[in-house]
Amino acid sequence: MILIQPIILFLLTGSIVSAGDNGFSFIFTDSQLDGVREVQPDGQVLHTNETQMSGVGHTFYSRPFRFKPSPSGDAFSFSTSFVFGIIPEDPRYTFHGMTFAIAPSKAVIDASSSQHLGLFNRTNDGNASNHVVALELDTFKNLELSDIDSNHIGLDINSVVSVFAKTAGYYHDDDGVFENITLSSSKEIRAWIDYDGVNKQLNVTLAPLHLKKPKKPLASLHQDLSPFLLEEMFVGFTSATGVLLQTFYVPAWSFQMNGEAQEIDVSKIPNLPIKKKSNKKKHTILAIGLSLGGLIVVSSGLILGILLYVRRKRKFAEVLEGWEVQYGPHRFKYRDLYRATKGFKESELLGKGGFGQVYKGTLPELGSHIAVKKVWHESGQGMKEFVAEIATIGRLRHPNLVRLLGYCRRKGELFLVYDYMPNSSLDSLLFNSNSATFLSWKQRVKIITDVAEALAYLHEQWVEVIIHRDIKASNVLLDAEFNAKLGDFGLARFSNNGTEAKTTHLAGTLGYIAPELARKGKATTATDIFAFGAFCLEVVCGRRPVELQGRQEAVILVEWVMDCWFKEELLKAVDPKLESEMNVGENVDEMGLVLKIGLLCSHGVPAVRPSMSQVLKFLKREELLPEDFDSVLDIRQDYSGRIGEASASAYFSQIQYNTASAPVTEEFLSSGR
Repeated sequence: MILIQPIILFLLTGSIVSAGDNGFSFIFTDSQLDGVREVQPDGQVLHTNETQMSGVGHTFYSRPFRFKPSPSGDAFSFSTSFVFGIIPEDPRYTFHGMTFAIAPSKAVIDASSSQHLGLFNRTNDGNASNHVVALELDTFKNLELSDIDSNHIGLDINSVVSVFAKTAGYYHDDDGVFENITLSSSKEIRAWIDYDGVNKQLNVTLAPLHLKKPKKPLASLHQDLSPFLLEEMFVGFTSATGVLLQTFYVPAWSFQMNGEAQEIDVSKIPNLPIKKKSNKKKHTILAIGLSLGGLIVVSSGLILGILLYVRRKRKFAEVLEGWEVQYGPHRFKYRDLYRATKGFKESELLGKGGFGQVYKGTLPELGSHIAVKKVWHESGQGMKEFVAEIATIGRLRHPNLVRLLGYCRRKGELFLVYDYMPNSSLDSLLFNSNSATFLSWKQRVKIITDVAEALAYLHEQWVEVIIHRDIKASNVLLDAEFNAKLGDFGLARFSNNGTEAKTTHLAGTLGYIAPELARKGKATTATDIFAFGAFCLEVVCGRRPVELQGRQEAVILVEWVMDCWFKEELLKAVDPKLESEMNVGENVDEMGLVLKIGLLCSHGVPAVRPSMSQVLKFLKREELLPEDFDSVLDIRQDYSGRIGEASASAYFSQIQYNTASAPVTEEFLSSGR
């Protein structure tokens, strides 16, 4: 088992070279320091009293610098040079790097560990209000953040997702040949960061300690930093905890506003500390040997202590496998989840799903509630669904998708950690007679639109086509403002073009399963759209997709709404709870529109169903439904069963949703075209 150890940023207590209002230069020579520190103008590095989370290292200059003449003015030029060294615990494995940061505060109290590099946390990453500009020296390839490799520099503006990145290295002055530099080489490396406030040009240069500054920078980027900086900002370094242990050193640092940072005398740079091997193991063996030779009472006490320790270790023991390394930033300690949920107490149980239970919890790190999904491992698909959810939702970012905060594994138990949704699932509000919350029509149509936005992102806007395969009301969660967020990616599958994703078993929920999925077992974006259509009808009608009447007869919601439409009584399908809102003409029109969209999306022929981007245009009134809508729905039978699926698809693929097309007739069906 690989232990999760804190990544600590070290600075060596300094001797002053020069310091003034616009800059400084230090060589640090004495003891190691960790945690939250301040570099004073006299060269002393002092421990601060700021409260900080474990595993986050910060060292900032104690005084702010003036970066802009006014809030709306252009940022001044600045220059910094420093020597750093990164020493991994095991050279074979590296993890998150460090940053040189310009921030509004020298404490960055809200910063989180792991991939957030001590700069941001899961709730504020990407916020424009951060006003943070940082140069990351990263030694880990994080797929979620689209890192280019495991040894690069990156410019981070208000987020750990870099706006620019390049493999670490330098260009030789004589021939211009590029040569790689291994950031985690356990050797001193020099870095220069220069910003030209007039030309809005940022240059970053690296070199081994013994070389002078190369003429050609490693990276030269035209980037105006003015919109992201405040008038006064602090400068310093950050790092944070990851799965694997790395230690960071900064033995020298100079900084200058409106000028070039003072050159560092490398001859005065101390060697990086060499870690001495711990004698802890030898001491433990000696202690055990002495105990065995001592009194029986002492030995019994020692054995009892060991047994209690082992028992506690087993209670909180976790599992870490090779495939998880790339998802390390999301891994929580089981101990933390256990405490957050009060030992997974029954009183904290939010609900049960097809693959597990969901508990409410509170993590001090986030300062807010979380939802912890404990996956059923008895299910043969348990591990597959677990891995799918991590691999899928852990890399997605959309306001209408439930955000995966992290995960944990311990032996036979699997856990997924999400944002807590105060208003629970849509299913519980629609069908729970004891619920005091009533969903108005405006709230319902907003929820439908939110889910459509999420599906459009999955199908058409992300780097890969993702087929959700389990769209239903119980998988739609509502936040405090009743914004809808689509969740539960345990059945999600990737597809190269969205045409099909093969499955070994029929996945989904009865009533949401498209006819072709039941026949062929192949999930596509069209099968997702069918489920979305059933979902639309469910929300408008306040009825489940399949309801039993009597002992044998089952009423299929899609067919029931179709009957209402054929009888020209479509609005009778609307949830009776919304009757008071049907007095408003605009509401009536919108209800009819959404019901028709639901019917169109749940059509028996996949080619008839619109794409999710088209659905959004219908919902937002940017496009009208197809002029031949009535003709398309007029024949209730499954076309593909009567004339062949290929013929039906060929015909319906000609439908243009913004123009009229030929009506579907019995003659067409009988012709076999």
